[in-house]
Amino acid sequence: MGIRILVVEDEPVIADSLVRGLREEGFTVEHEADGEGAWLALRAGGWDLVLLDWWLPGADGFEVLRRLRQADRRTPVLFVTARDAVADRVRGLDAGADDYICKPFDFDELLARVRALVRRSDGTAAAVMTFGDVAVDLASQRVERAGHPVDLTAKEYSLLVYFLRNPGRILSRTRIYEHVWDERYDGLSNTLEVHVKELRRKLERHGPRLIQTLRGRGYLLGDPPEDGGGR
Repeated sequence: MGIRILVVEDEPVIADSLVRGLREEGFTVEHEADGEGAWLALRAGGWDLVLLDWWLPGADGFEVLRRLRQADRRTPVLFVTARDAVADRVRGLDAGADDYICKPFDFDELLARVRALVRRSDGTAAAVMTFGDVAVDLASQRVERAGHPVDLTAKEYSLLVYFLRNPGRILSRTRIYEHVWDERYDGLSNTLEVHVKELRRKLERHGPRLIQTLRGRGYLLGDPPEDGGGR
């Protein structure tokens, strides 16, 4: 869903802050706390950006970067580390990192660097997703319908991108909630319904309904099924 970022960080407080902050901005984020786990995740591929600490249990960040660059020259890597000496920065960039930010850092600055790296990427992160007259630029997170800008919250944006990745498929409430909120759905919360209602309201300012509610089954992006049940 959306732009996939791998955060490799062994300090729990920093890792939690990065993961939560980036998810709130609409990115899909996974976390690894050691070098070997990071390498296994990187070997699986599909990442649009890697945020990489230098000091890690097991293989350190420099070793992880070395392995990655032997196998993959394209995935952007942003070093996020306390090693602030000029020699360390030069070594990291020469080894294949695309950018370097030192701890402690301001999250807004890190976010600006993340977006800049995503914009420069020539992979899937630069794609524009479309459905009918709706267009979403995954790099800038700009949403338009029929040429009109649509101002969404971070969670509404993530919800829309998830629908766009699954057009014409019936998505249960549990599946949507657990993908977009990254939490187990307890069946009692109306959070999903509230966000779908607001997302619809914003999209329907510029066109007809796209997100259908299917009683007892969930939601669907597209025309309601011929067997009815949509509204």
